[in-house]
Amino acid sequence: MNQTSSRQPAAAPPRRRLSWNDPGVRSLIYQAIALATVGFVAWYLVSNTLHNLSARNISTGFGFLEREAGFAIGETAIAYSPADTYGRAVIVGLLNTLRVAIVGIILATILGTLIGIARLSKNWLVGKLSSIYIEVVRNVPLLLQLFFWYALITENAAGPRDAANPLPGVFISNRGLTVPTLEGGALQWMLWGLGLALLAAILLGHWARKRQEATGRLFPVGRVSLGLFVLLPLLGWLVSGASLTLQMPELRGFNFAGGMTLSPEFSALLAGLVIYTSAFVAEVVRSGIQSVSNGQWEAAGSLGLRRNLVLRLVILPQALRVIIPPMTSQYLNLTKNSSLAVAIGYPDIVSVINTTLNQTGQAIEGVLIIMAAYLTVSLSISLFMNWYNKRIALVER
Repeated sequence: MNQTSSRQPAAAPPRRRLSWNDPGVRSLIYQAIALATVGFVAWYLVSNTLHNLSARNISTGFGFLEREAGFAIGETAIAYSPADTYGRAVIVGLLNTLRVAIVGIILATILGTLIGIARLSKNWLVGKLSSIYIEVVRNVPLLLQLFFWYALITENAAGPRDAANPLPGVFISNRGLTVPTLEGGALQWMLWGLGLALLAAILLGHWARKRQEATGRLFPVGRVSLGLFVLLPLLGWLVSGASLTLQMPELRGFNFAGGMTLSPEFSALLAGLVIYTSAFVAEVVRSGIQSVSNGQWEAAGSLGLRRNLVLRLVILPQALRVIIPPMTSQYLNLTKNSSLAVAIGYPDIVSVINTTLNQTGQAIEGVLIIMAAYLTVSLSISLFMNWYNKRIALVER
């Protein structure tokens, strides 16, 4: 006998009543009030700004970037003349900022790492000198250091005719630092070879790491990469017909002809940024090394490794996981501190925008351009460093 059973339909959940005692309802109300407040403040600021600009007959927008600039820029990475537009002038200022920031980051990292390691040296004199350097540089404002280096370069240096000549082809004068340069069709080929060597070294390091994880065998990545950095540019030089010459600067009249001259403003700014930032980088490196337990030193030493090999192969790879996050902050600080260049006359983006807004009256647009430029550069540095930090992080198995 078949028996059929009927299921009772599930009871509908009770309707949620809106009540102030409900935490979810209160949360939504608070968020709506906060959003409305922010929107009202933004509306008030924008409308008040537009009203003030209209009352003073000041036009808004970025159309001024297409107008002729009419002012010269002392240092340019690309071709520029006063007949060019304000937009091109802004690009020149941005490139000048990027140039000092990139070179400064590289040099500050190298110098700061050496000083940080030196502070941990068992040699008493080396350790104390490194400590004094760090404490003195960190506690003197950067702006004062920039003034010091600029005065040292411009006031104590002689003119081109009496320039100091510490090395063949290298002159130090009140015009700046003049050094020889390479010229010829082979230079581009050598740069391509250098870039190819860098790419090959990265891929080789990745392959060697996978190979070591699979087989336990080491591959001499350092020596092979060094060979690539020598052979590939050399190959590019040979392929191009070996058309490369070293252009030495020569004194002609009241200035140098040939070579490359780094202006006193750029030299002073670079020296100040590198020396100031390297003191903070040194402390980051020191703290990262000290975060690795002494047992790692002892274990590596028991295998017969020399102290420099222990530092390079055992300690620093582990310390990098502690060093990278604060190092990112130092890179960002160096980039933003480069805006102090306006104090010594280096034509960075802040200096160019200041001249632009003085001529056009577009102060708000100018400030927005500066903010957007530094925000873009800073976020790019952060993204790269976060990617690298994630790449070297320990992965739990």
